[in-house]
Amino acid sequence: MQNELKVVSNATCTFCGCVCDDIELTVEGNHITKAKNACVLGKAWFLNHQAGEGPVARIRGKEATVEEAVEEAARILVDAKFPIIYGLSDTTCEAQRVTVAIADWVGASIDTTTSVCHGPSGMAFQGVGEITCSLGEVRNRADLVIFWGSNPAESHPRHWGRYSTMPKGLFVPNGRKDRTVVLVDVRRTKSAPAADIFLQIKPRKDFEVLWMLRALVKGLTINEADLIDTGVTLEQLQNLVDRMKACKFGVLFFGMGLSMTRGKHLNVEAALALARDLNAFTRFYANPMRGHGNVTGADNVVSWQTGYPFGVNLGRGYPRFNPGEFTTTDTLARKEADAAMIIASDPMGNFSQAAREHLASIPFIALDTKETSTTRAAAVAFTTATYGINVPGTVYRMDDVPIPLRPAFESPYPSDEKILRALEKKVLHLLQAKLQASN
Repeated sequence: MQNELKVVSNATCTFCGCVCDDIELTVEGNHITKAKNACVLGKAWFLNHQAGEGPVARIRGKEATVEEAVEEAARILVDAKFPIIYGLSDTTCEAQRVTVAIADWVGASIDTTTSVCHGPSGMAFQGVGEITCSLGEVRNRADLVIFWGSNPAESHPRHWGRYSTMPKGLFVPNGRKDRTVVLVDVRRTKSAPAADIFLQIKPRKDFEVLWMLRALVKGLTINEADLIDTGVTLEQLQNLVDRMKACKFGVLFFGMGLSMTRGKHLNVEAALALARDLNAFTRFYANPMRGHGNVTGADNVVSWQTGYPFGVNLGRGYPRFNPGEFTTTDTLARKEADAAMIIASDPMGNFSQAAREHLASIPFIALDTKETSTTRAAAVAFTTATYGINVPGTVYRMDDVPIPLRPAFESPYPSDEKILRALEKKVLHLLQAKLQASN
């Protein structure tokens, strides 16, 4: 019924990497009127959700049937010599798996939005390894929490309240009173007032400061002169080292302020190595603060299927990983790609000018829940249902824990997975016809 009132308990918010799964939604017909437990970002995500009014499919701006659009999209991918597939961070793992299969069939490069945010972190994990833990362990055990290059008060509002600093846990029964919170950043953000200790380092000096911390942890002698132009003093660093070595369970959460500034993967390698060094004295872990709702799932799915998390080329029949060569913004800027498929992302709104110009010059397919600058420029565009609100499935929280989705109501539009399965079937049909014609 159009105005039927229902309550969806334990719904999952897919706005950010916290993937909070304790949301209670009040749904009236096809509209969410209340989102209990959601943060300000989650409330905006749920309450402002509107089912689109446009066509399900368009070919070069004109309305088309889904079947016609799928056939045209398949033709574009099969005829391309260097197709690329990008996005995937705002859709389900089920849809991501089908996308990897399509990329394999057509020999495409497949890339996620990780390549423009925590891509350096993925490279660092491969180079150094990752000492990680779940957010549940942080909630129940952590007595020292460090945020480096991250502003959770604005980017992940419920992270503090639900997982890392405020909640009472098994071994921190007094919650915030049992924890020391440290914030390291290049400026005072809205997160700074809530921290016990704030260290303001100079921009582009993360690597130097992290390496000095490693030296102090190992008992090496550091002089004040070694810290010139870092923005911090030897006393501040020694105090932090003493706290890290004395804590029972410490965790360092790092954001794009670490991964996308000078040093990039070397910064993250230094942070991961610091966590490793500290395990000689205590339990210490390091986790990235992931942004999109299922960007962690995208990295996991692409890794399952190819062995690498992003920027993977399948053109030779086996996976090759090389960030900078096979990552989307680079292949577009160099004008190498001759076709593309963009899923749940808007590169026309945030890529470099050179990348956007080349993307506009080649035929590409776009799947999104709303009209964007990317869908408007696409040769074939599909409007799809929103994961978590209209579509069930699986997503991964930022700590690699899989979370099921409980949709609030159905959408008039198909899911990404449904479109992609139809596309894979059509791609296989065209490839088989092409093979028979060549024989």
